[in-house]
Amino acid sequence: MTNSFAVHIPDAELEPDPLDPAQIVSGSPEVSGKVLWESPDGRQVRGIWQITPGVVTDTEADELFVVVSGRATIEFEDGPTLEVGPGDLAVLREGDRTTWTVHETLRKAYSINL
Repeated sequence: MTNSFAVHIPDAELEPDPLDPAQIVSGSPEVSGKVLWESPDGRQVRGIWQITPGVVTDTEADELFVVVSGRATIEFEDGPTLEVGPGDLAVLREGDRTTWTVHETLRKAYSINL
């Protein structure tokens, strides 16, 4: 794929990306995604990610994302709580330790810097 492209995010087909069972706090959340572009050095990644309802923990990368559909509450260890839904843009900082409570299957477009 070239560096310039367009994707209709709601209809994009995603591939399963199983969670580490240690990340699951409750429920049976399932993750899927698709990398749309990666820099030659692997330090920048752009794509689509989806998670079904449940509660999971994560240690974040430096990420900017926009929620396309669904809703979640993101709690930061020793920090704020974000409520995100369709149309919301969020920024996560590398090393943030989070707990995601996914209320409705959430799909987002993301850009990560590693």
